[in-house]
Amino acid sequence: MTAPAAGLPGLYLALEADGDGAHPAAPRHPGRPADAALTPGALRETAAAVENAGFTLVTFADSPLPPEAAGQPVARIEAGVRAAYLSALTDRIGLAPTLHVTTTEPFHLATQLAGLDHASHGRAGWVVGAASTAAELATVGRDFLSAEALAAETADVIDTARALWDSWEDDAIVKDSATGRFLDADRVHHIDFEGATFTVKGPLITPRPPQGQVVVLAPDALDVDARADLVLVARDTVPAIAARAATARENGAPLVLAEVEVVLDARAPAADRLAELDADAPWPPTGRLRHVGSAEALTELLRALAEFVDGVRLHPAVLAVDLPVLTERVLPALAAEGLHRAPRPGATLRESLGLPRPANRFATARA
Repeated sequence: MTAPAAGLPGLYLALEADGDGAHPAAPRHPGRPADAALTPGALRETAAAVENAGFTLVTFADSPLPPEAAGQPVARIEAGVRAAYLSALTDRIGLAPTLHVTTTEPFHLATQLAGLDHASHGRAGWVVGAASTAAELATVGRDFLSAEALAAETADVIDTARALWDSWEDDAIVKDSATGRFLDADRVHHIDFEGATFTVKGPLITPRPPQGQVVVLAPDALDVDARADLVLVARDTVPAIAARAATARENGAPLVLAEVEVVLDARAPAADRLAELDADAPWPPTGRLRHVGSAEALTELLRALAEFVDGVRLHPAVLAVDLPVLTERVLPALAAEGLHRAPRPGATLRESLGLPRPANRFATARA
């Protein structure tokens, strides 16, 4: 991995936008009509608000198991499909679905993400998921994975996806009508990967993504810092975030984002809102930093975090209630201080993050 380009804003802002919000009781306090959060219309409205506010990227959580509301499973479209739907409705925000390495075939995972990058003209990201409970693995008929096996498989799938994205060189498609050749077969490569749990021959069925490599976002708990473009640090204090961020950089991560949950003053004081939510379904500690308070206090917290990380991923407790406060008060305050700049229309996600477009490993080897 290479370091980001100099001179770009030091605080990139991402928003997790799955469902009604991060709090377990969010579906009971949605701030919009019941059962509306997962509809195409709600997804489109959220994406428009996030993009217009100037966020760098939006992420979409997912699980092999359906979410629940009031103890009942709720139908939800897979995160990659949600991101693909939004690719034609947005023009500057990055789109990063969670795809799980344990329940998705590596070849299909790489293909889906490459397709998203083409559909969005280079704005695709991938939040690496590693679902590993017995119930989650049972959805695809898999047995329990030890921590060591899970770590090895996660690393193998990331490596395989990256190799598959390089399996077509940038100039593989020649469209030479004189010779009747659509592509140069010498520039399309088999990757011949063989790991402990799967093998992949390749090449990908999709040409190389516009970004060269889709932006890989990895939770810090997966310990794949060197394989990621961006590490998501989940720690519950600023000093702990600073220490883990330093470790991620030492391990080779180009960018580090802190995970921050937010309950903001909106309609009622934040503490009262949280108490009401917790009365329905307690929100246990998640390991992330949690801010409960005003927009001004959150702005101050983000200002402090900017000394240690490249950005934050915000997890609103109730999306429809907390997101307007973020868009109307927090992001404008950061922009006014020069701590954040919205991505420009037509920019790739790599360009918005100041990350270079990687050279193709096969072209480099041939040179």
